[in-house]
Amino acid sequence: MASGRSAASLMRAVRVTEFGGPSVLQLQSDVPVPKPSDKQVLIRVHACGVNPVETYMRSGTFAWRPTLPWTPGNDVAGVVEEVGNGVTKLKVGIAACQIARAQGLKVLGTAGTAEGMCLVEKNGAHKAFNHREAGYTDQIKDYTGGRGVNVIIEMLSNVNLSNDLKLLSNGGRVIIVGCRGSIEINPRDTMAKESSIIGAALGSATQEDLQETVASLLAGMELGWLKPVVGPEFPLEKAALAHEEIIKGSGAMGKMILTI
Repeated sequence: MASGRSAASLMRAVRVTEFGGPSVLQLQSDVPVPKPSDKQVLIRVHACGVNPVETYMRSGTFAWRPTLPWTPGNDVAGVVEEVGNGVTKLKVGIAACQIARAQGLKVLGTAGTAEGMCLVEKNGAHKAFNHREAGYTDQIKDYTGGRGVNVIIEMLSNVNLSNDLKLLSNGGRVIIVGCRGSIEINPRDTMAKESSIIGAALGSATQEDLQETVASLLAGMELGWLKPVVGPEFPLEKAALAHEEIIKGSGAMGKMILTI
């Protein structure tokens, strides 16, 4: 989360000098502007997404611990000011619901409020369900005619994975992209349907995977069917509060961001 180069080549940045709670996020105004190395870019940041994974990295509980001092902020939007040697393409973000609909899939989504359900349907879902209502999984089964769903993209697997396995169709699969703890499941739920649980991490993608993804996303933005949804906004000075809200809040209506 860094932005704002001055005449003295200094910038503001939220820095972590020790692992811990949100209070370890400290806004500094005298951080040297970095020089991009080979295959790197320098971005003047206008907004930065708040990512739950970075709260785990900040606390020191993530599988990979960054070298301190560390500046969080992998999801940024801004203007590329300088590029290092070997840079030919730039990367962008993703909206799974919009992409799935654009590819001709039947898309179902869940949310915790009426407003959230409306947002899900506005962004491509054929039908949205309230995951805070008792029996919502039965509603999904009924909607599919009892067949279940083929693919579930799971953002909170430590809460939902057991239910996910019961919702799958024969040969269905759960793609885990988010998890905040452990969960107990019954492996028998995978046996009769021969279903699969697959973990996904951007850091494990091959160069070919990334190139294919970037090409698809750029095409979506150019054609107009891929549109980012911005949710709660916090000033850079409130980075600690944003880290609290992304974990303890009731849910965001779109991508939570820090504005610069």
